Amino acid sequence: MNFDFYSITMTHPHFILYTALMLGLTNCSSKTAATKSTEVATTAEVTKQPAATDALQLGAAQTDKYLPLLQGKRVGLVVNQTSVIGQTHLVDSLLSLGVKVSTIFAPEHGFRGEADAGAHVKDAKDVKTGLPIISLYGANKKPLPDQIKELDVLVFDIQDVGTRFYTYISTMHYVMEAAAENNKQVLVLDRPNPNGHYVDGPVLEMEQQSFVGMHPIPIVHGLTVGELAHMINGEGWLKGKQQAELTVIPMENYTHQTAYTLPVKPSPNLPNTQAITLYPSLCFFEGTNVSVGRGTPTPFQVIGSPYYQDKSFSFVPKPMPGAMEPPYKGQTCYGLDLTNPADAQPFTLIYLLDFYQNSTQKDKFFNNFFEKLAGTAKLRQQIIAGKTETEIRASWEPALSNYKQLRKQYLLYPDSE
Repeated sequence: MNFDFYSITMTHPHFILYTALMLGLTNCSSKTAATKSTEVATTAEVTKQPAATDALQLGAAQTDKYLPLLQGKRVGLVVNQTSVIGQTHLVDSLLSLGVKVSTIFAPEHGFRGEADAGAHVKDAKDVKTGLPIISLYGANKKPLPDQIKELDVLVFDIQDVGTRFYTYISTMHYVMEAAAENNKQVLVLDRPNPNGHYVDGPVLEMEQQSFVGMHPIPIVHGLTVGELAHMINGEGWLKGKQQAELTVIPMENYTHQTAYTLPVKPSPNLPNTQAITLYPSLCFFEGTNVSVGRGTPTPFQVIGSPYYQDKSFSFVPKPMPGAMEPPYKGQTCYGLDLTNPADAQPFTLIYLLDFYQNSTQKDKFFNNFFEKLAGTAKLRQQIIAGKTETEIRASWEPALSNYKQLRKQYLLYPDSE
């Protein structure tokens, strides 16, 4: 997915508080005065707490703020099935408003969000509008100069889930980089982060950089895509430390504690809030011989393998849309049922440690994708050595605390950290 994925070829929860959600789900000062970011929020807006009766307004819904930036421009849209204003797709909304949309760019899972994790997404044409669709997943993860030479601005509007290995933010990075290299403008329409109320996990060591981890941020980064775009720009993380000409349309009446029901599932194997909440903890298993429930009705809500010693719960993965070739297809997997809302806790290592300790094939537990997901080579070694979660967490410092301080510089919305 943006990362929901299984194989290495894929360059790819706060407490029970958020389990009631049902998924369907800048004044950030730049680091230097040299930034080319167009600042949209103000300091007052960052610290203002919205009233309880104020309705959340997504960036995309505030067309009055960004239509003037698109009028008379040739526009490329980086979008998928989550890019909606109410019930209407952003493509259709902008076309109806007279915006000259020239090209659609699609991330992992495709424009309609139906492709399997890691599956090659082909270029195509949108049946409804006739617009060309260019895939940004596969060999071409970054818009090519020829693909954007006739464009003036690239608009990014995709729902993220707030983890480093979910690949939509990697797509955003490459879009910003291509724009910087080719003197194009970037407009990010901000959306909530369903895991944006906390920060946790090891910070990526750059030796492990890949499409499922491009930035030195923790697994649960606690930023919206708009905030992260400013961080990417402000920290000089684009190639050659270039900066994109960036404008972010922030949300109104949003805080990092705002509960938000996603109207559209962000990828095929994150069907609801339970899965999204558990995802930061369970995605590790994509680098092991344990199934995360692809090919079942409850992906990222059950975990198991043929090699787990406790046989009290089992499932059998079967081919289904979004998981046509699931791991252990047709085989009985033993493990844990995490579908109870009480199981939707924040990021934890308890499941990973438990499955390793109770595996009958410890020598085959990890695969060579694990380090890319973890963002560090240490975690595998620590698990094999029998380290506790407390001991492992201690090794994430001071990098994690340093990141939390850095994050504060880029926040657009009130926060609890």
